[in-house]
Amino acid sequence: MRAVLIEALEKQYEADIAAADAVIKLLLEKSVAISDHVNIQKELDCQLHKVASAEEKLQVLKDYEDPKK
Repeated sequence: MRAVLIEALEKQYEADIAAADAVIKLLLEKSVAISDHVNIQKELDCQLHKVASAEEKLQVLKDYEDPKK
């Protein structure tokens, strides 16, 4: 059960990173297609925060993979 839960969290964090990465690429490459109502810099910062948070969580999760720790 432990391994299943850890794997599920890994997949969740990887999906979070992929989703934020897609938005970042869209904002950087296709910003003309984005509504004028979106503050691009603020949105980029928000998406980068999501990536950083998920990557950090993946690193912390590695500490729990070995049940002997």
